[in-house]
Amino acid sequence: MTNEPANLGQPVTVDRATFQAELEQLRTREKAHSREGDAIAAARRRLPMVEVDAGSALVGPNGPTTLLDAFDGRRQLIAYYFMWHEGATTAEVCEGCTFYTGQVRELSILHSRDTTFAVLCQGPYQESVRYRDFMGWDVPWYSAQESVGELLAGRQVGMFYLVCYLRSGDRVFETYSTSGRGVEAMDNSYRLLDLTVYGRQELWQDSPAGWPQPWSNPNLEESKGGHPHPYRLHGRPIAQWARLEAGRSDDAS
Repeated sequence: MTNEPANLGQPVTVDRATFQAELEQLRTREKAHSREGDAIAAARRRLPMVEVDAGSALVGPNGPTTLLDAFDGRRQLIAYYFMWHEGATTAEVCEGCTFYTGQVRELSILHSRDTTFAVLCQGPYQESVRYRDFMGWDVPWYSAQESVGELLAGRQVGMFYLVCYLRSGDRVFETYSTSGRGVEAMDNSYRLLDLTVYGRQELWQDSPAGWPQPWSNPNLEESKGGHPHPYRLHGRPIAQWARLEAGRSDDAS
């Protein structure tokens, strides 16, 4: 027996043939969407590039290093610029960066394509890497605090970005950059939820009347209108609760 709301919306029930016919109509749109995505990716591969300083200073597990070193000998680098509020408690760490970074785990396919993934945190290394360890992540982690102004030239420092680089010998070039919903490229949770009947269950989504939408827009403050932030619950990024329940200390000092 489950505690479901009495008036929880759900789709109409039909026979298998009717369902299959409706699904095939949607499949036509899905295929067109995939083809358009392929065309956009093809255009992305034809963008020009801009050179950046390969010697841009980073700090990693072995101390001072450079952007060039972060490639780890591979030809391409995908870098996620993690927001960081220096001196913030673990509970105050960016919930969006936590949400997206936590979903990048298996890197072998990227490596097979001569591509490295790394987090370039915009805060100090020792403070931020403790958070990485608390979360149990094993992605390469660097502090870009010293050089972030140059690396993010023309963009607002302190915000989150996904940036792609190409190495040519000892020279480094930026080939693509995105932010906002563009970083959903790192995500699988939303992609999977989008396949379900209730979707992401957030207020901004176009859903039929009666569909559950208890979560707010990510641009709204937590608990505004009684709806929690989609990445944060009870004062913390959602993914932190499993770590606390497992007995991990969140003391970032």
